[in-house]
Amino acid sequence: MTATVPVALPGREYDVVIGTDLLSGAGARIAALGGRKHVAILTDDTVAGLHLPQLQASLTAAGITSEALRLPAGEATKSWAQLEACCDFLLDQKVERNDIVIALGGGVIGDLGGFAAAVLRRGVRFVQIPTTLLAQVDSSVGGKTGINTRHGKNLIGAFHQPSLVLADTDLLATLPRRDFLAGYGEVVKYGLLGDASFFDWLETNAPAMADGDIAARIHAVTRSVEMKAEIVARDETEQGDRALLNLGHTFCHALEKATGYSGRLLHGEGVAIGCAMAFELSSRLGLCSQEDPSRVRAHLKAMGQKVDIRDIDGDLPDAEVLLGLMGQDKKVVAGQLRFILARGIGQAFVTSDVPADAVLSVLRDAA
Repeated sequence: MTATVPVALPGREYDVVIGTDLLSGAGARIAALGGRKHVAILTDDTVAGLHLPQLQASLTAAGITSEALRLPAGEATKSWAQLEACCDFLLDQKVERNDIVIALGGGVIGDLGGFAAAVLRRGVRFVQIPTTLLAQVDSSVGGKTGINTRHGKNLIGAFHQPSLVLADTDLLATLPRRDFLAGYGEVVKYGLLGDASFFDWLETNAPAMADGDIAARIHAVTRSVEMKAEIVARDETEQGDRALLNLGHTFCHALEKATGYSGRLLHGEGVAIGCAMAFELSSRLGLCSQEDPSRVRAHLKAMGQKVDIRDIDGDLPDAEVLLGLMGQDKKVVAGQLRFILARGIGQAFVTSDVPADAVLSVLRDAA
């Protein structure tokens, strides 16, 4: 059971392959890309223990030698120090421009590994093998790479498209349930921003997907990737439509900063809270009906998601401080925050015309 979604960027086209048992055949697909018969793998300690031996066995079977760098697991790995470690490792491996770097892991490894590939020799090829739901439906597709700094999330980075993405849905079976559900925050985002019928499907089928239904997982990942690929093809570097993919993220990034990018709040959990708050803000501004945020919150709660700031363990800054943290977001233009709001489910749009007092009201009521 395999689906292939092309990402149609002239001169930088690539396929996202989605399905079961892809890791065992990764070597043959990577060999087909050409280049030197040696690859460098960037991964983390957790993923390496689960999946690295199978990947390296597949590469060996295809006549490709490999060396892997195992990095610490967790969001803190998206840092200057670990970027330096990756670049030093890749240079030690004598990686050339036409070689392949493999990012085997979740969004952290994909973002960090992709950024290292982007800056090494001014750009070398890389393959994404995302191992989490969040990475399969979002961060592995579209070429956004980067690291975090003390100023905020993903503020240092580059657009660097992969040569291939292999989204093996079998790997999702190894995820702790919390991590799987965090990834679901990015899945539901696609229905909310541009496909009401997909949101309808999720309301019916997402529980089975979370419980391991293979066909449902493949469909959810495929539809999410299709939507992202369509948007990226129209707007690769986020000058317009691609900003829609940030639905929920303006709130999310402020909350991640406030929690120190820690295990208190996973990225997808922040996206779920952010989507709920974006729809609440949209309703208060008279853009959508009051039923829409209620429906969004009901579905997220049914899926075991966090939907309010108060659902995050521990103390958090007040609404004014959180609003200030939003000011460091990449979506600030000429000093004005851009929000992704909605006229209804599946009808998101980008705007800078949002009164600060309305945002503060939503933040206060969610705390």
